[in-house]
Amino acid sequence: MNNQNLIIYQFNSLFQILKEIDKELNFEIIEILDEKLLNKKIKDLTNYLIITKKRILYVDNQYIFDQLPIKLSKLIEKINVEILKQQFSDKSKIYIEDYLINLNARELSLKKTRLKLTEKEINTILYLSKIKKPVSIEELQINVWKYQSDMETHTVETHIYRLRKKILKIFGDKNFIISKKNGYQIK
Repeated sequence: MNNQNLIIYQFNSLFQILKEIDKELNFEIIEILDEKLLNKKIKDLTNYLIITKKRILYVDNQYIFDQLPIKLSKLIEKINVEILKQQFSDKSKIYIEDYLINLNARELSLKKTRLKLTEKEINTILYLSKIKKPVSIEELQINVWKYQSDMETHTVETHIYRLRKKILKIFGDKNFIISKKNGYQIK
């Protein structure tokens, strides 16, 4: 069973060519002619690449095919490169509750609102989200900051205070990172 889907949007001649050789290809080929059907289809799919002649607004994972003529081998190479880019990008996205962390862009986003983060802020959020219980300052010092546990420092408290302040300002969420008696926790 193929898990990568290649959607050919409003491009019947390309669909017919690829359909003839689909046994040689490593993806499911789907033809879609209508934008409503396209939107419905991509809601059900996780791994897909749309090939189209013109950019479709508000749709991700598309390759604009505007260089004709092209050798079939070159087209398949371009499709594979686009699929690899998409897979790399997908692996850099981590969901925490309703939020999305994009590791490549170093951003935390909620719907269409984005917040730039430092690498240390991302590492803190990721560590807190993995543990699923309150994490002590000492544990964060050792595992995120790589400090010795006997060091006297307020670095962790200061960073978390600033991070919570940024999240509150941009998203209005005062409970994303909560402070408990025995440490910090992602809600």
